[in-house]
Amino acid sequence: MATYIIIAIIAYAIGSISFGVIFTEKMAGFDVREKGSKGAGATNVLRTAGKKVAALTLLCDILKGIVTILISIIIGNIVSDIDKALLVQIASIAVVLGHTFPIFFGFKGGKGVATSLGLILLINWQIGLICLVFALVIMALTRMVSAGSVLAAVLFPVLTLFIGQDYYIVSGNYFIFSVIMALIVAFNHRTNISRILNGTENKLSFKKK
Repeated sequence: MATYIIIAIIAYAIGSISFGVIFTEKMAGFDVREKGSKGAGATNVLRTAGKKVAALTLLCDILKGIVTILISIIIGNIVSDIDKALLVQIASIAVVLGHTFPIFFGFKGGKGVATSLGLILLINWQIGLICLVFALVIMALTRMVSAGSVLAAVLFPVLTLFIGQDYYIVSGNYFIFSVIMALIVAFNHRTNISRILNGTENKLSFKKK
């Protein structure tokens, strides 16, 4: 039990490193949470601070998920008599919650999509890649990042029912885990979902200004 608690704390701390806030303050001179949608994710960084800062934020947020999974795998290999799959799943949930409610930044963070992508790509690259491509297609068709993010999150549990192999940690019930992850992402996008239904959601522009 102690190992699960320790990995949850470590993962939450990693997730709480809000790169969107750090990079906008250092490179653009403002807190991204005070502009645009008030979120600390790469999308709001793109709208308020530009492509360079957004790309850096996106990369680091993805790496948060990857690093967290690698740490949980290392700990799982060191500690005996432990459910490695459960350890990975606890770490995954904790890092996304840390990203959403960062203890170092007043519990006001991002929506966890990029971090979720990073960890899913490592747990099962096939599912991660399908979700990524699906999200990008939806974003291109609708010009709404939120639509792509939410629908890809919903697709994640569906894919776990059909792709039962090639998990980095092969044991464990990934369907239940995937449902939890999808619910977290959907909850974080609740205001976006409301705006989509009302036809008032913000859209990205692919035209050069």
